[in-house]
Amino acid sequence: MKSAAFDRKEHVYQNDAFAELVKDAVRFFNGTPVQSLPPEENFFGTGVYALYYTGANPLYKKYAKLNRLSYGYPIYVGKAVPKGWRQARNSDSAESQSHELYTRIKEHSRNISISSDLLLRDFSCRFVIFEQEGSDMISTIESALIKLHRPLWNMAVDGFGNHDPGSGRYEQAKSDWDVIHTGRTWAEKCHGNPKDKNTILSNVERHLKTIG
Repeated sequence: MKSAAFDRKEHVYQNDAFAELVKDAVRFFNGTPVQSLPPEENFFGTGVYALYYTGANPLYKKYAKLNRLSYGYPIYVGKAVPKGWRQARNSDSAESQSHELYTRIKEHSRNISISSDLLLRDFSCRFVIFEQEGSDMISTIESALIKLHRPLWNMAVDGFGNHDPGSGRYEQAKSDWDVIHTGRTWAEKCHGNPKDKNTILSNVERHLKTIG
């Protein structure tokens, strides 16, 4: 079969219904109840979550001020996808349901608890559980929330969501987050050259001017 002449517009997918679906999911997310970090009860499911700060750390005082009025300014947004999703693009189902979302939020809670200058009680969270075909929307909604809210730990301070790279892989540099919030034992094993702390703090200050 002979190839047709290239016409870009014949390859562009557009659907206003899709954009409205994303907006509706974001509206639903922003209206969900705020929970303690971690949530008091374990639960099944995968989905998208956000963390909110309301403490006294001077570095994040702007977040604390904004979130005392309403929890509208997440400091971090993340996702938890169904097991096997990355390899097989599996959707969440009754047969494959797990505690992925709760486990991910609980992991963040531990990391905050062991940090040198953050208190877990100063954080809250909200989340949305996506089931069945809806779980295929998880990454899309996460991206939409990051684009909308520009959370500091997504946009200007990398590494909060990192995992222990494991034995033999500690040649990498300590992340920005671990430079300014020491405490994760595995991060101290990373012997690459990290970014200068003052540079990271300058990035934080600059980013905070763009929110609120």
